[in-house]
Amino acid sequence: MTYQSTVLTTIAATGAGVSGGVFFAFSTFVMKALGRLPAAEGISAMNAINKAAPAPLFMLALFGTGAVAIVASVAALRHLDHRWALYVLAGTALYLVCLIVTAVYHVPRNNALALVDPTGPGAAHTWAQYLSSWTAWNHVRTVTSVAGSVAFILALRAG
Repeated sequence: MTYQSTVLTTIAATGAGVSGGVFFAFSTFVMKALGRLPAAEGISAMNAINKAAPAPLFMLALFGTGAVAIVASVAALRHLDHRWALYVLAGTALYLVCLIVTAVYHVPRNNALALVDPTGPGAAHTWAQYLSSWTAWNHVRTVTSVAGSVAFILALRAG
């Protein structure tokens, strides 16, 4: 494994692990806590979280990790005869699934929730559906980002 590949893979492993940790927190206790609130409060709290989430540091961790992983994969493509390269490619694929789920599923749902009047008719039903499906798909993000981190770590060990 080249020095450049080692650095890129270390950054990708760390970023995927950090992102996975954030998603893990939401899957294991944040959404459960929000679900225990009255619907209007839960919706308002989730909307506040969604407004705060695109902070520069989190966006750098989330999407910067994807960019670094892609660069690491380009480097790995030149070394397909080495086991570490296959782990890098697997880690990148897993982490990119996390980003795709975020962009295709979570962002549109979060944007739709922002349009819901928390005290309006049907808000409680909308919130219940949101909680259930959002959390289920967040489990996918958790697993894929953590698994991506593990694959990057395995690449480092194999290299």
